[in-house]
Amino acid sequence: MRSATLTLAAALAVGLTTSFVSISATARDYDEIRLGVDVPYEPFMYREADGTLTGFEIELGNAVCDHLEVSCTWVEQDWDGIIPGLLARNYDAIMSSMAITEERAQRVLFSEAYYTTPSAWITTNEHDINIEDRSSLEGLTVGVQRGTLQDNYVTELYGDILEIRRYTGADDVVTDLLGGRLDLTFMDYPIAEATIDIDSEGSDFQRISDFIKQPEHIFGQGVGVAFRPRDEALAERFNEALRALKDNGTYDEIMNRYFNYDVRL
Repeated sequence: MRSATLTLAAALAVGLTTSFVSISATARDYDEIRLGVDVPYEPFMYREADGTLTGFEIELGNAVCDHLEVSCTWVEQDWDGIIPGLLARNYDAIMSSMAITEERAQRVLFSEAYYTTPSAWITTNEHDINIEDRSSLEGLTVGVQRGTLQDNYVTELYGDILEIRRYTGADDVVTDLLGGRLDLTFMDYPIAEATIDIDSEGSDFQRISDFIKQPEHIFGQGVGVAFRPRDEALAERFNEALRALKDNGTYDEIMNRYFNYDVRL
């Protein structure tokens, strides 16, 4: 298996001209591909205790690179700047749980969707909240991760009822939920599973809604790899690789290490 290294986006921004030109040319030839990623976002991308970068999308991305017989470098970038970083050529693609939406598709070129996951409303066991009774939600405070689909959903559909607090990461949401500074949260469910002990005996938390994947104009058509609009050839090579990994069973092997339900598309 070809090695994958983690590089800080800030280091790339320093911009050694000779090195940058060399890397860009290599990327166009598909010998080396830099993938932008926002860490952590468990179970999709995170670091183990020894600092190793892993997760569902990291393993899948490495498998894509192996199939393409290229070297991949994972470039860390905060979510708020991940599309600007792509357009600034700090990396060649984004493989970081980015849902395909009409708004994003105006700025980037997406691969075919390769997974989708549900979201859910979650609170602590101390709260008795009926999410279906909108009038009872008046004045409650919800925590969401800033700039995510969950943020968009809550803002559009509950912004007139709930007080919304936005956080950089899911861990901070959970801390404030446990500390009583939030009444509830709306999370991507795999993130909730990875961050808190949910739906298990003795858990401090409870899911108070069905799984939510609609409306499509918010949640999109699934998650895709994002490319610069002109990089159609690179996008198609990723599409071919993802199809091959699904056909040969590699995708399912990786998926089953992280989920007890099917996320493939």
